[in-house]
Parts: sequence; C-alpha cells; structure tokens
Amino acid sequence: MARRVAVIGAGVSGLSSIKCCLDEGLEPICFERSNNFGGLWKFTESSEDGMNRIYRSLVTNTCKEMSCYSDFPFQEDYPNFMNQEKFWNYLQEFAEHFDLLKYIRFRTTVCSITKRPDFSETGQWDVVTETEGKQERAVFDAVMVCTGHYLNPRLPLESFPGIHKFKGQILHSQEYRGPEGFQGKRVLVIGLGNTAGDVAVELSRTAAQVLLSTRTGAWVLCRSSDGGYPFNMVITRRCVNFIAQVLPSCVLNRIQERQLNKRFNHENYGLSITKGKKSKFVVNDELPTCILCGTITMKTSVKEFTETSALFEDGTVGENIDIVIFATGYTFSFPFFEEPFKSLCTKKIFLYKRVFPSNLERATLAVIGFIGLKGSILAATELQARWATRVFKGLCQIPPSQKLMAEATKKEQLIKRGVMKDTSEDKLEFILYLDDIAACIGAKPSVPSLFLKDPRLAWEVFFGPCTPYQYRLVGPGKWDGARNAILTQWDRTLKPLKTRTVPNSTKPASMSHYLKVWGAPILLASLLLICKSSLFLKSVRDNLQNRISPYLISIW
Repeated sequence: MARRVAVIGAGVSGLSSIKCCLDEGLEPICFERSNNFGGLWKFTESSEDGMNRIYRSLVTNTCKEMSCYSDFPFQEDYPNFMNQEKFWNYLQEFAEHFDLLKYIRFRTTVCSITKRPDFSETGQWDVVTETEGKQERAVFDAVMVCTGHYLNPRLPLESFPGIHKFKGQILHSQEYRGPEGFQGKRVLVIGLGNTAGDVAVELSRTAAQVLLSTRTGAWVLCRSSDGGYPFNMVITRRCVNFIAQVLPSCVLNRIQERQLNKRFNHENYGLSITKGKKSKFVVNDELPTCILCGTITMKTSVKEFTETSALFEDGTVGENIDIVIFATGYTFSFPFFEEPFKSLCTKKIFLYKRVFPSNLERATLAVIGFIGLKGSILAATELQARWATRVFKGLCQIPPSQKLMAEATKKEQLIKRGVMKDTSEDKLEFILYLDDIAACIGAKPSVPSLFLKDPRLAWEVFFGPCTPYQYRLVGPGKWDGARNAILTQWDRTLKPLKTRTVPNSTKPASMSHYLKVWGAPILLASLLLICKSSLFLKSVRDNLQNRISPYLISIW
C-alpha cells in the first residue's frame, strides 16, 4: 500500500491532490517551482520563473457554484464569475482551511521521475528535485502529476509562409498581460479560443484596429442565460444530459443551432463553423458587440505574410499590421519523464480514463488535470484525485496493464487505418465523465434512490444544476454539508446580485420555474429513467424524432 506521495505542482489540481492524500491518510509532499501556489491563477507581470500566467483582465468562464471544490463552497457574496484575484483568494481560503501549505516545497523543480529497479514489486519511484541549485533524490510510493495543460506555448510559425519576413512584433498569448503598449497599433490575433476572444476584445478598446483570424469559426456563448441566470447552471443538468443521450444527434444539432443563433446570427458575424469542422464553443459576452461596432474584424485563416501585411485565404489583405498575437494553444509534455514513457503519457488514448498510464504494471502514478472538459476542470480534477488516492491505497482496482495496453493499441491502429475517429482530444461531456470517475469510488449519486429517501433533494439533483456537491452525498468522502449546499446553491447565486432592494422582485428558479421551462422534456426524462428496458429505449430512439422533436424545437 502506498504511503508517501509526490505531488508535482501546486495549482488547482495540486491543491486538491494534497487534500485527497490527507483524506486517505497518505503523506503528500508537493513540489512547486514558483514561489507561490495557485499555478497560472497567481497573476504576475512577467513569467521569468518559466511559469505560464494569465492576463490581468481574465474572468472565469464557469460560475462559482459549478467550479468550486465539492466540500468547500465559495462565500455567498463572491460574484458568480470572478477575476483572477478573486479566484486566487478562494484557492488561498481553501489551502488555509485544510492546512495544505505546509506540505508544499516552493521554488523546487522536479528534474526527473523514474521507476526504481524493483518497481514491478514495490511500484516505487525515484524523484530528483532541485532547490536553489541543490539537487535531492527521494523515494516515493506514488506520484501525482498536476502540471496541467499549459506547459509549453504552441507557436506554429512553420504553418504560416512568409512569417519570417514579417517586420512587426510576434507574440504568443502566453506573453500577454494587458493592453498597455498596444495603443494605436494594428493587431492581428490568430485563433478563436477563449483566450483569443478575450485578448481581441480587450485590445479593441485601445488598438487602432483588431483583426481576428480563424480557420474554423466558433459558437459564442454568453455567461448569462435567459432570465440572467448563469448559463452553465442552466444547461448542466442531469435531465438535460439524459435527453441528450437519447435524442438523435441531428435533432440536438438543430436545437443547438437554433438556440445559439437567437442572440445573433453567427454566419452574419463571420463566426459560423466551417463546414466539416467540429463544433467549437467560446465564452465571450462582448465579442459580437465589438464585431457589430467594427472594433474587431473577423477574417479567414492567414495564407501568407509579407513584411507588413497578411494575405488571408479569401483573398483579402490586412495592411500595415504592427503586432501578431498567436493564441494557438499549448503543446503537452512531461519533461521529467524518460522516453518512451514520456511520449506515451502525452497520448490521452493511453491514459486509462485520462488518469492512469496504461503500461504501468503497478498503478502508482496518476496524471491529474490533463483533460479537456465541457465544464469546470476543477470539479473533474478533484474527482480524479479522489480516485487516484484510493487506487494508491489499494481500495480501488483498475484493469491489468496488459489489458489496458492491448485495448489502447488496438484503438490506435483503428484510428490510423481510418476505421474510427480519434476523439481523444475532444472535450468530454461534463456529467458523463464525472459520473464515470465517481462510480469508480462509489460516490455517484443514485437518483432513483434519492427520490425514495429524499424527494426534495432528488428533484434538485436531477432537474437542477449538477454542481460538484452531488459527488459528496454518498460513498467515501461523504460530506455532511453536501445536501444543504445543493439546496442553497441558488441563494448563493443570487446573493451577490441583490445589492439593491427591489419591490416585488422575482424569485430564483423554483420548481414551478423548472416545470415551465422544461415541460415535456422533464416528463420524457422521468419516463425514460423509470423505463430502463433496452427495448423501450430503442423504440423511443427510433420514433422520437418524428413524434416529439417538433415540439421540443418549438420550446427551445
């Protein structure tokens, strides 16, 4: 059984990993190469320590109730969407409340992580670290890698002919801190992820012109939904997820397209998804307005650069460009591993449930947070850490490495032959993935059982937002405050908004509100939940589109 655990990184994933180790009676030692915790959420003016940092104006894309640690809700007066300082304050409160900081060794770089000679029997690792020029070697029973996605900026200059002729300034979005120094400049932003949208919007207020280039387009989401409630609290619900699993994809796509084009027509704004490309979503409240006002101009992908301009695929030219910002993401690497283990870990297809490397005969190394998710990463990484620590203790088992490698290798071959699509880089469905991991540790809530024991709670669990507290209702790590946290989540959502008393103000989403909004979908989901017969589900799937989809589309 593992006892001593090395945790690499003290960011969001690292902090939860330390706590999960303590919850299971393990002894964590966390190595953090910077001088503070919080990872990229700790803002600095520069990245001299080699750490990737966020820009000053960053605001969270997921609201506080969906992106908190499952047994530590945000204070009720915290805004629903926070700037980096406010979110870092929450991480500090979490670390201090559970007394985590004493387990972190700051300014310590992990140089190498290698198997010990007797690994097949002990599962132990040699970890070499360096602090202020002095190296130290230590033996650990298990390792949790919590370095995340954002290690190495991806700057694909080779994909842009003529870029080396360009005389202006070239940056990666990692280097961006704020709009200072961009006044009066003509800026080209390449990419259309969340960062690209944020940077383009902020620069549009000071730059002379901002061009935003995209190969694929994207659906643009707003942080607030109808009625002003946080968008991800409205859509991330078990009842909605259940219907989505049953409805044909063509119906879902039609509903999605109709709903997202209600606010503005994406095609008119140059944002619609290129035919044949996967759907992509960005969260940005101001991008459509900036396009409408002309402070941001949407462009196709860049075909070629000259000394001062960019030629786009549609034949248009962006003249007199001063600065190019590549918001082209990051490459994944684990510099402390040796080959071929290093290369294998970067392939998500060889990570069992995105956590355990398939080729290890002893499951004593877990990769935490190396995941793309349609929702809060924090909620997923905490569950990953809870699962990993129980595997380390021998309380949970995973399939043998031979079986995992055979399955992953077979899937890789089928992908290379074009028999199946590679979905390893796709973002995973929030509820499906969290339920999958929670089931491994016995923490997945049973909705039918809840309806029998606690109907009020069951209603909120199934028809309300799937907040992280749901995974503290049962099983190992059960938290006595989980029920109350779920029943009061709308109170904490509206508290920071109620700063002015308004007579006859409307109440938050209640049971009657849910029924009015969801109507037939709720009834349908309930019936499907009760009738689990595979024959019944098949019949529903075959006939649902013709009988029900017109009504569903009309109410969305």
